[in-house]
Amino acid sequence: MSVKEASKKTATIRFAGDSGDGMQLTGSQFTNTTALAGNDLSTLPDFPAEIRAPAGTVAGVSGFQIHFGSKPIHAPGDMCDVLVVMNAAALKANIKHLKSGGVIIANVDGFGKKDLNLAKYGPEADPLGEVSTQGYTVVPVDVTKMTRESLAESGLTFKEIDRSKNMFVLGIVYWLYSRSLEPTINFLRTKFAKNPQVAEANVKALEDGYTFGAATQIFTERYSVGPAKIEPGRYRNITGNEAAVIGLTAAAKMSGIPMFLGSYPITPASDILHGLARMKHFNIITYQAEDEIAAITSAIGAAFGGSLGVTSSSGPGIALKTEAIALATIYELPLVIINVQRAGPSTGMPTKTEQADLLQAVYGRAGECPVVVVAPKSPADCFDSIYEACKIATEFMIPVMFLSDGYIANGAEPWKYPTPDQLAPINVAYAKPRSNDDEAFKPYTRNENLVRPWAIPGTKGLEHRIGGIEKEHETGNISYDPDNHHFMVQMRENKRNKVAEMLPLIEMEEGETSGDVLVVGWGSTFGSIKEAVSELVEEGHSVSQIHIRHLAPFPKNLGEVLRSFKTVLIPEINSGQLIKLIRDQYFVDAIGYNKVRGVPFAVEELKATIKGYLSTNGVQS
Repeated sequence: MSVKEASKKTATIRFAGDSGDGMQLTGSQFTNTTALAGNDLSTLPDFPAEIRAPAGTVAGVSGFQIHFGSKPIHAPGDMCDVLVVMNAAALKANIKHLKSGGVIIANVDGFGKKDLNLAKYGPEADPLGEVSTQGYTVVPVDVTKMTRESLAESGLTFKEIDRSKNMFVLGIVYWLYSRSLEPTINFLRTKFAKNPQVAEANVKALEDGYTFGAATQIFTERYSVGPAKIEPGRYRNITGNEAAVIGLTAAAKMSGIPMFLGSYPITPASDILHGLARMKHFNIITYQAEDEIAAITSAIGAAFGGSLGVTSSSGPGIALKTEAIALATIYELPLVIINVQRAGPSTGMPTKTEQADLLQAVYGRAGECPVVVVAPKSPADCFDSIYEACKIATEFMIPVMFLSDGYIANGAEPWKYPTPDQLAPINVAYAKPRSNDDEAFKPYTRNENLVRPWAIPGTKGLEHRIGGIEKEHETGNISYDPDNHHFMVQMRENKRNKVAEMLPLIEMEEGETSGDVLVVGWGSTFGSIKEAVSELVEEGHSVSQIHIRHLAPFPKNLGEVLRSFKTVLIPEINSGQLIKLIRDQYFVDAIGYNKVRGVPFAVEELKATIKGYLSTNGVQS
């Protein structure tokens, strides 16, 4: 039987198995190879919170989905074309993600009686047989047996050999989608350079999986997905946390001042601490503190000493940092606060995504305590967004919250390397030394943007008072005067709002500048909204999209844009937070679409929702 060669514009694959089956590594390698093939792509890692959840259970299933194509890709795909499952629990947890008529590649060794019991199937159940009657194509492969036969002469134990099962499966999928083996072979030989026996075992398993797919004719079709047409330049595959690390490093280099990160590990922000620790040769110091409060206060101390202070955490850690954020605000020192949001409240679902910290970022502190808030829209955009956060923090002497989330942090997409001349300059001006003949230094005098001077301790003539108690205007002396306090509160608010003067105006992502429905997003909703709106525009509907990076302050023309549409729809992965800010500031009767499920919106559900509001009078049909 010959295999039919088919060309596809897009494809979506989901790898799923136990936490110890290496599905994240498998997905990452397929992603890197796909990026090198020139495809555009978006990924969605999906893993349990436990370091090693109970093996064989649905709760312990780890998954990785990649959507790639020869056209622009902005979301990880609603449903997958191919589902790779290593055991019964993986099938049970993920069959809902497979398209009707899709392909299931199943490791039959993971469907024994014990596996069925752990996955809560009945003792006589035949899950693979059941799904084959539901229109799915089931490709059973005894991956464990095949891998052991492949590596019988490797000299490794069965336990060591079984760790290569994911490479055998990856080889099959590489053959199915006409991918090159070379990038993964190079990766394996580099990763296991100190253990060449393990490296070559994994390489052989990968190659034999590819050969198995080609020789056994277990598939009726083989697919190719051509490269996407993208802007010329040098690209790499990048996750959001990786992009944030590189963006911080670029800001340290371009500003010419030291950077200090004070952090305490927390999912899903820890990779930023780990990544920045490898950048010490760029005049960057990282400090893993004993708790969240020590982490942020060390960063504030570094900022007082002339460094760009940075601290990273997730929502629960930001809650502990709130008093110190207020301290940095009243000090008026540059501080970048990274919040990689996760599902809450409390510990919540640490490995799932959410957008529920927006009101915390804008308002979540005692007193009138304004900070700047910026939110990246995608993994690659983390570079630009955090670089901009560093620029604002140093040039306006103000704390800036960088509001990412778990989906952006762990997801990946191609990123085009910028050149230094494409990066906006970061202008840092420390206060200059003063002679004894000069009048007394006033640390809270201000320039046209209401920014006070950055006075470094130990600089001659710049002795001044600093602390958390309210200050007298200009002198910085302690003041309990009611009028002075009112003035200083307004001053700090006005300075934050002055940031809007340097922000770009909001522009349409899709559609016309006026019409029936405007879909407004922020953060990680970008990709799903982008694909939904662009498809509706192609179908001839009057729908447009804007995406807001700057959430405090808003861009200057946002109100004008909002009022140009009959209906404003705001999808959020929370119970409705941006919509509160929009209604409060612009008196626009926006409509919310809210789900809090720990996963991104599906494109088709957004399309269906938007269509409900596409009528001549803007009333839901």
